[in-house]
Amino acid sequence: MAQAMRPHTAGGLFATDGKPHPLQDTLLAVTLVLGITAFVTAMFHNLHLLSSWTGLVGILTGAYGQWISETTRERFGLILGLGAAAVGFFLGMAHGGLFGGVIS
Repeated sequence: MAQAMRPHTAGGLFATDGKPHPLQDTLLAVTLVLGITAFVTAMFHNLHLLSSWTGLVGILTGAYGQWISETTRERFGLILGLGAAAVGFFLGMAHGGLFGGVIS
């Protein structure tokens, strides 16, 4: 019953080690929001600028979040956000790209 003797420490929502990780949680939330935005807007051809830029920024924030993440739960959420951001980015690039229609 050694586990009964351990104190229950409340950490962040995604922290399994009992310590708060505010920077990692912020990067996780930003990556998820950008990934969902990029994925949803990639379904519309005329929103390729929004989907490609949010996808690109989502990929960058997710990659940095992966680099500094400390728990498996953080990494799991970051991978979901990175995947959605990448799909949104690539579909946005296929529909016109980062500057498509703006620079002639």
